[in-house]
Amino acid sequence: MSSHAPDAKAPSLARTAALSLGALGVVYGDIGTSPLYAIKECFHGMHAIAVTPENVLGVLSLIFWSLTMVITVKYVLFITAADNRGEGGIFALIELLPRDAGHRHLRAGLAFLALCGAALLYGDGVITPAISVLSAVEGLNVATNAAEPLVVPITCVILFGLFMVQRRGTAGIGKVFGPIMMLWFLVLATLGLKEILSAPQVLWAINPIHAVDFFARNHVHGIVVLGAVVLCITGGEALYADLGHFGRKPIQYSWLLIVFPCLLLNYFGQGAGLLLDPAIASNPFYSLVPGALIYPMAALSTAATVIASQALISGVFSLTRQAIQLGCCPRLRIVHTSSAMEGQIYIPEVNFALMWACIGLTLAFKESSRLAAAYGIAVTATMGITSLLYFFVARWTWKHSLLRSLAPVVVFLAFDLSFFAANLLKVADGGWFTLLIAALVVMAMATWEDGRKALRQIYLSSTVPLRTFLAEVAVKNPLRVPGTAVFMSLSPQGTPVTLLHHYKHNKIFHENVVILTVTSADMPYVPEPDQLDVQDLGRGFFRIIARYGFMETPNVPEVMKRARATGIPIDPPADTTYFLGRESLLTTGKAKMAGFRKSLFALMSRNARPATAYFGLPPGRVVELGVQVEL
Repeated sequence: MSSHAPDAKAPSLARTAALSLGALGVVYGDIGTSPLYAIKECFHGMHAIAVTPENVLGVLSLIFWSLTMVITVKYVLFITAADNRGEGGIFALIELLPRDAGHRHLRAGLAFLALCGAALLYGDGVITPAISVLSAVEGLNVATNAAEPLVVPITCVILFGLFMVQRRGTAGIGKVFGPIMMLWFLVLATLGLKEILSAPQVLWAINPIHAVDFFARNHVHGIVVLGAVVLCITGGEALYADLGHFGRKPIQYSWLLIVFPCLLLNYFGQGAGLLLDPAIASNPFYSLVPGALIYPMAALSTAATVIASQALISGVFSLTRQAIQLGCCPRLRIVHTSSAMEGQIYIPEVNFALMWACIGLTLAFKESSRLAAAYGIAVTATMGITSLLYFFVARWTWKHSLLRSLAPVVVFLAFDLSFFAANLLKVADGGWFTLLIAALVVMAMATWEDGRKALRQIYLSSTVPLRTFLAEVAVKNPLRVPGTAVFMSLSPQGTPVTLLHHYKHNKIFHENVVILTVTSADMPYVPEPDQLDVQDLGRGFFRIIARYGFMETPNVPEVMKRARATGIPIDPPADTTYFLGRESLLTTGKAKMAGFRKSLFALMSRNARPATAYFGLPPGRVVELGVQVEL
């Protein structure tokens, strides 16, 4: 063996270890803080079950098999294999489906399902920061009853501070996320192991017979409690969504070697504590902590929940950018907070909407137990949608046999649908809130997507073929002025309406005229050689089609710089003028959309981020041409 072999592997192992540590802070923040409230909600929440040895073993058995089958088997082993060029998440999953005509209609239905799943994750993004931070601060109640009036104000202050620092980015904070979460998981394991040694009989809960017996004895009440058990697996979708940031192997190693065993030790430790003293049901997590360490533990718990919230907030930012690129969301301001990491972004409008929603939830529900009633239905619905999409990817894209595609999905759906059905019972207790958020997001996204399609059809029907237009220009030979004019176009076909209007009113052209279309590709990142398609149309006219992935943000000046490098005669930025169309939408047209949706689309269009900012155009070099469109 070559003496250089170990050295060749060392950097790879070191990088994998570093990514695995980083994954602890970002990927597993949500699921890692679930011990704060999952067991508590089973034995002390709104639908608590009696603290008997049989029920304790039954709940622990449900938690063990849920973490094993849903997180370990489904997400860590199977779903993470469905990556789109390394990226995960529900939008990446839908883009893996084939686009051929034979699958067009079913793909459209699945795409709508994916849109619903993404919308449900927004509901999760509102609740997770509120319930996580609130449950951590409630640990102060264990130390002293005098802290009870301060729990909600302290939680609101922490949430306010968390959202206010988003504009600074998470690059610096992220360096300490991993070590803090490593400490958190080690503390979880230590506290749990200490209690298990006092009541080792709790380990019998690994036997699934206890889960079966739990439902046999408790019937409907057992199903209601299953809705609380789901709190232990609420980070599964975040695990898949963050696949592109860390890679499959580091995520698997982190889960199998650290997170999974530490979580099990803590859950079983809480169960052991309940077997020894049922009176601790009001807060079994903090009851494991020695009295002298309550305040340090509350501080560590708060830090862990802030990290969990940060991970979900970043995930919502990423999800929103994907939705914008895929045409499901109006343009919003996207701020890149790190020059080193492309994924570090901040979206002010989304950030402040989340902040006020989280603070409003905290003030309305006041207790994590009440808030837990609203939690779960969004997560379980999204998990079910992910399982269905995975089946079609395995069957259509990977060409697996029907048996090989269906067998694991049947097992996944057995868990997903059971959890979803159990959480339907919580709709009246607060679950309606997440469903309302999801419904509003779906309606807004679907309206924007349908509105843009209708607008594109109107433009295509009113334009003329580019070849016809260029032939007319050749005949009339209008005056040409120095400089480059760039006309932004929605479609890579036909003549842009802005170009027609400019010629109609001004009767002149710049020496160089570029028709630029920015399109979104069905992949997270487009390789640099494939990003630009430059066509010389003759007589100083050029068409450029720029392709960006759904994890990228377009930058038109950069596109022009790269196009100039290919050799086409484009003037420097100081001599380049960008022409954009600004639509004034009228809702009196014949587009096949309900009247209220036309009005909503017009409202969203008026309030969308100007193309100038979104595409990185220099404001002083932009000319907007007004276009009135009947929708």
